[in-house]
Amino acid sequence: MRATAVGAVAVLLWALLALLTVRSGAVPPFQLVAMCLGIGALVGVVWAKAAGRPALAALRQPWPVAALGIGGIFGYHFFYFTALRNAPAAEAGLIAYLWPLLIVLFSGLLPGERLRALHLVGALAALVGAGLILAPGGRLVFAGEHALGFAAAGLCSLLWSGYSVLSRLAGKAPTEAVTGFCAAGAVLSAAAHLALETTVWPATTGEWLAVLALGAGPLGLAFYVWDVGVKRGDIQLLGVAAYAAPLLSTLALAAAGEAALTPGLALSAGLIAGGAGLAALGSARGRRAAPVEPPEQPLDPAP
Repeated sequence: MRATAVGAVAVLLWALLALLTVRSGAVPPFQLVAMCLGIGALVGVVWAKAAGRPALAALRQPWPVAALGIGGIFGYHFFYFTALRNAPAAEAGLIAYLWPLLIVLFSGLLPGERLRALHLVGALAALVGAGLILAPGGRLVFAGEHALGFAAAGLCSLLWSGYSVLSRLAGKAPTEAVTGFCAAGAVLSAAAHLALETTVWPATTGEWLAVLALGAGPLGLAFYVWDVGVKRGDIQLLGVAAYAAPLLSTLALAAAGEAALTPGLALSAGLIAGGAGLAALGSARGRRAAPVEPPEQPLDPAP
């Protein structure tokens, strides 16, 4: 369970994504992703040094592993912002946030994994709870004129869930390989920025600090601990737990004075916590039914 706990750190870091993005000022999305993934690549150098392994050696990965990593990290962000440009934020965000549920579903196809009813019920309950936050009015309109945006949102959901689940099959690739995924994502995001946006740099020291924090945390360290979690931890439980991110994000925004707390948050919290509890129960039953396995391999130390 230690690897699962390490992976769950990513959910806590992603909960700060909205707040730090707000505090980063008027930097355009692709420019911000390029800057942050560049910082995230530096995080990988520190991670490799802490693990006692050369970072450059980990960059040399077979092309399927490289395509998986770059497609997951860059592809998710590219299609997410494409979705927001072409569809209402609530509807696009809800479609994009199907990825935790898809992780739970797809994980049942992995060798040695078994999808239990409690995993599925927990994921659906948590999805409803997240939906109450992402679309608080409950009035979702999936108009045909926004089909491109909805399709992009669906693609980003498929890309991140596919990356997370297939990473388990690429378990021999060290976590330091994420360094190369972030570096390549930074380059591709910069190209998208130059093609689609006008450059706007952070205007204050606070905005620069927010960008640095984004790159070090939600768009940096989060990818490395998530890699540990999905490769060696309880992937179904992590998938359901990921629905806590929008709840924690809203609480962080409220604590910083950027959002207001609503009565619906209590219901959302109950659904998300209950869903995670059901998933944990399903995993516990699975461990009791499974034969004894060798001890878990030591984890890469976090920076």
